[in-house]
Amino acid sequence: MKLLLVEDDPTMQATLQRTLGRRMIDVRVCGDGALALEQWRTLQPDVVALDLSLPNLDGLQVLGQARAAGLTTPVLLLTARGTVGDRILGLNAGADDYLPKPFDLDELEARIRALRRRHQKSEPESDAARLPDVGGLHADPASGAIYHRGEVFDLTPREAALLKALMVKPGHAVTKERLFELVFPGETNVQYEAVEVVVYRLRKKLAGTGATLMTLRGLGYLLREES
Repeated sequence: MKLLLVEDDPTMQATLQRTLGRRMIDVRVCGDGALALEQWRTLQPDVVALDLSLPNLDGLQVLGQARAAGLTTPVLLLTARGTVGDRILGLNAGADDYLPKPFDLDELEARIRALRRRHQKSEPESDAARLPDVGGLHADPASGAIYHRGEVFDLTPREAALLKALMVKPGHAVTKERLFELVFPGETNVQYEAVEVVVYRLRKKLAGTGATLMTLRGLGYLLREES
């Protein structure tokens, strides 16, 4: 999971990067309101945590410009301003939730993950309904089963979840963070490297199917048709 933290306090930046990083949240930071929108577009985060008090451009202005530009990423406002009026202004500007400072780190994590879950559920079309065929593989949108040339493809639930995530956009890389969320949802006791084990097993099963699972160093994994 990728979080864009727009916050100008270096101590807060370092604390959240370290603490949330241990909880499988990749925190990218931006300390300037004028640069936030560009980083938002570039990073394509799952959630944005946005401070209201920023240099050059305040949080409400950043939020307003983002929504006007069509960026629908869920936003959690972080601010020392705790009045009802400020909360209303933020929510009316397009924020999804509001957390006043100082806050508890466990509550912050819970709110971030809740925003991501709500955003996923609100997406208009499920992955299963839009999966294209890749090589000899086909996903049935009704049952969710995956077939290889008309025969049920024997996969474990985790292998199937990973394969479906890669079939959404064949030829496009999916980050390890995203795959971890889909293959091990809510399993906080699972090591991050477990994704690599599922990838290894799935890659062996895909041999000869007409589809290849590739590793792109620093980017993630992708599925493509064999040439």
